[in-house]
Formats: sequence, C-alpha cells, structure tokens
Amino acid sequence: MVRINGKEESVCGMRLYDYLVQNQYSPEGIAVECNEEILPKDQYQTYVLKDDDVIEIVSFVGGG
Repeated sequence: MVRINGKEESVCGMRLYDYLVQNQYSPEGIAVECNEEILPKDQYQTYVLKDDDVIEIVSFVGGG
C-alpha cells in the first residue's frame, strides 16, 4: 500500500505521473513530497510508486 495525502491506496507499480493524471492533478501546479523529500518534476514520469511510500501532494493556489 502507498499512503497518499494520509490515505492508503493500492497503487504499487503505478507511475506517479499516471496517478496524478488519473486523479486530475495538474503536474505544473503541484509539488510532490515522496518519503519526506521533494521529488523533482522531471521525475514524475519515471517514478514508480512502491509499497510503503508516503506521498504528499500539495496544490498551489493563486490569489491576491
């Protein structure tokens, strides 16, 4: 199981990018922390989610 934003999900073996697209995240407007380290955007396409990963996805919100 992978913990994503505090929720256990059965997505082991899935590429992070595919998870993001499937869940309507815009890769340009987010930051992803993987196991307490910020994951560079150029790794979203190649990073494969593994058992016991802890992922936090943070969306940027504009305003003024």
